[in-house]
Formats: sequence, structure tokens, C-alpha cells
Amino acid sequence: MQDGTLLAAVDLGSNSFRLEIGRYEQGHIRRVEYRKETVRQGGGLDAERNLSPDALQRGWDCLARFAERLAGFAPQQVRAVATQTLREARNREVFLVRGKAILGYDIEVVSGPEEARLIYQGVSHLLAQSDERRLVIDIGGRSTELILGQQYRAQEVASFRVGSVSWSTQFFADGALTASAFQRAETAAQAQLDEALAVYQPERWERAYGSSGTVGAVGEILAASGRSPGLIRRQDLDWLRQQLLRAGHASRVQLPGLKDDRRPVIGGGVSVLRAVMELLQIEQLHVAQGALRQGALYDLIARTSPRTDQRSATVIALAQRFAVDAAQAQRVARVAGALFAQAAPGGSEAGAQELAWAAQLHEIGLCIAHSGYHRHGAYILEHTDTQGFAQPELQQLGLLLRAHRGKLRKLELPWEHPCLALQLACLRLAVALCHARRDPDITGLRLQAQGSQLALHLPVGWAARYPQSAHLLREECGDWQRTPWTLAVCSDLASGALE
Repeated sequence: MQDGTLLAAVDLGSNSFRLEIGRYEQGHIRRVEYRKETVRQGGGLDAERNLSPDALQRGWDCLARFAERLAGFAPQQVRAVATQTLREARNREVFLVRGKAILGYDIEVVSGPEEARLIYQGVSHLLAQSDERRLVIDIGGRSTELILGQQYRAQEVASFRVGSVSWSTQFFADGALTASAFQRAETAAQAQLDEALAVYQPERWERAYGSSGTVGAVGEILAASGRSPGLIRRQDLDWLRQQLLRAGHASRVQLPGLKDDRRPVIGGGVSVLRAVMELLQIEQLHVAQGALRQGALYDLIARTSPRTDQRSATVIALAQRFAVDAAQAQRVARVAGALFAQAAPGGSEAGAQELAWAAQLHEIGLCIAHSGYHRHGAYILEHTDTQGFAQPELQQLGLLLRAHRGKLRKLELPWEHPCLALQLACLRLAVALCHARRDPDITGLRLQAQGSQLALHLPVGWAARYPQSAHLLREECGDWQRTPWTLAVCSDLASGALE
């Protein structure tokens, strides 16, 4: 990536939407602009977990304002990330389809563990580098993330459904700040977070950091009240709780450093923070400057190289975890990639990378059973925590794994997407050509694409030399006849299709 490149991250949180724009300079990102709008989408989820019309509209209106600022940014310069509220919302596709059209860029709904990883990336890149073992906490509107890490590497990540907006709605719905409400809220939060004790014990970290959201708001209140800037101690939270109880109602809370948009959710946020610090025996929490949005920016940089792209590392780890035949996976990946490059010269670099990942993972389902292993593989991929990948990316890979073998007519695939159809054709052809689990002779093979028509050209005499491969290719042609696409296998210097 060239120095001076502008990068942008859009964080669609449960309480606030944020836009961070930075300039890449010698491996670092310098902030150019930051915008934050209180949208409170998390408060717009009804009992059926659907976003209300008002919550949808508030989000779309905010994205429209962000879109005006992002005009002219290339797609690879922008990453928009949605978190817990849109993970939960049953009607999230309604929001995402229109939201993407308004913003002009894809919106990724990331998993809880992926959100935690990005938070750690943001925090670690804005801290002085050291070998200290870190605990990072982020209390958002509807989820709380916990991460153990060292330097830039997150080692343990977890996400829990407890946050400032959801806890304020559940335990402080009328705004009343009472001792009994705090007790119930803190007890419920500790019950949700109890399993964290098995992993995040005090002996596993040397210093605890808090990121963004509630931690940032509490840190500002305490600093404005004369306490140590950038530091939250348990006795400070005891003092803050007493101030809230003395006010008696969220609308009457008047504290230096407390912003108006934070007042309605301060009860839920403080109760969750108190619960976390008590449960994990945190005496001092340092307020970090980095957050999810900075993590998304640094992840954009990492994605420019397979060596630093977390998704590539995740694919390798999955292949090792499920004992994939590495030689066969690499063989299929090479053949599929060669065919894709022929059919789409100068085509999508992202499409080629997705195809390579799918080829590397196409046999992970064999760890369960040979019969239906393509379905097992897709299931594993769709239900395994995978760092670096957004949910739509996993769904795309899952489609390729599920459809890389078997009858195409049985599958409901989005055939209107030409890149997916070409990826699938290349993967299926590569699997057929590599059926003997040795390097196939692909010298002279050429795959051409014209519209929805695909043609694989073979050198003269190839079919006679490799009759089993020719048979598999004939069967593959038959499978594609029942789709909107067609596949023909032809022998060069000979007339007609392969007989």
C-alpha cells in the first residue's frame, strides 16, 4: 500500500455508528477525520428480534450522511462492519440491502469472535509495543468482548450478549437508578460472563485495558471528576455508582464529562463494567485509545498481502485442524486457479483468492465421513469461529464447498452471480482433473467463458491418454445442463464436443 492512501472504517454499533478516516503512512495510520452519531439501533429490537421501522430509518439516515463523506473512496479503501444488533436482528437483510445501496459499500456482519479480534487489533496498534500479556475489554451496546493477547496477536477471544443498551433496557427501563436494579443487573451480567473465568484468570494477563463505549465514557467522567486520567479503579466505580443512586433517575444525572447521548444507558454500562471487573478481579483498568474501527483499518492494510491476511492464516489453521490432505488441497487449488485465470483474465483478485481458499478447504468434511463430505465441510465452515472472515464471506465459501461435488440440480444457488458460477466451475473441474490425487496433465487445457457459456478445450489426443478424466468431464458437462449455465468440453484440432 502506498503512503498517503486514505482508508475508512464504518462501525455500525448497537449504540452508535462511527466513521474513522485515516491516512496510511509508513505502516501506520494517522487519523484524518472521526465522526460519531448516536443511533441506538440496539434499542430498536422488538420482542421478536426485529428492528423497528424507526430504528431502520435512523441507521439509513446516518449511513447517508457517512456516504457523502466517503464519495470517491475505492471499495478496497473502505470497510464497514456491523456487530451484535445486526447479528441478532431477524430482519437484518432489510437493513443491509438498503444500507449497502445508501452507503455505496458492502456491510459485513462480523461474528462475536471476529469483532473481538478487530478490537484487539485496534487497541494493540495504538499502544506502545511491549511483550506484556494483555487483557482487553470492550463493553458495547449489546455485547461485551474479552480478549487475551500479546503484541499484535489475539490469543483468546470471546463475545458475550451483555451490553450497556440491552442492560439499560432490561434493568433500568424507566430510567430509575436504584440499588436493587443495580444488584439485579450486576448479578445477571456475572451469570452471563461466568464462563469467562475458565479462560481469563488474572494469572494469564499482566495489564487490563478497556476499549471504547462504556469504558471510554466512564473514563471521561472519572477524569473530569479529578481522578487519575486514563485509569478506572474498582473504588472509582463504587463512587460513580453512588452518584447515580443519589441522582435516582437517568434524566437527573449531572456529572462532569458525561455526554448527553450516554446518559440514558449509563446505568446499564456501569453495572456491566462493575460486574466484569469484580468477576475477573481487575483492580485497575487502563483506558485504551484504539477500538474496533482502528482494527478494521489495520485489517484493510493486512489484507493487501496473503502473508499478513488473517483469513489466509485461518484457512491454514482450519486445514490443519481437520487433517486435510495438504498435497491434494494445493493440487486442486493450483488447477482451479489456472482455469480461473484463463476464463477471467485480469478478473477479480478477490474472486481468485476465494477460490483458492475453497480449494484448500474442500475436503475438511472428510474428518466426519466420506459420504456427503461436501455437506459436512460446508456445515463445519458455517459453524466454526473463523478469525478474519465476515459472515457473507463464510457463506460464499460454504456455498462453494457444498456445491463442489454432487448434482447441481439439487442446489439452489445464486446463478445470477457470474463470479460464483465461474468459481464453482473451476473448482469442480479441478476436483475432477485431480481425481487420481496426483498432478494432472493440464498442458494445453484452456477454459473460456462467454456470457453464461463455458468451454474447456483439450489438446488433441488428451481424452485417449486420460480416459477416466475424460469420463468425469463428460459427466460434469451433463450436470451443468440443468443450470442457467452451460459447460462444453471440446478437443482442439477436432470437430465438435468431446465424444
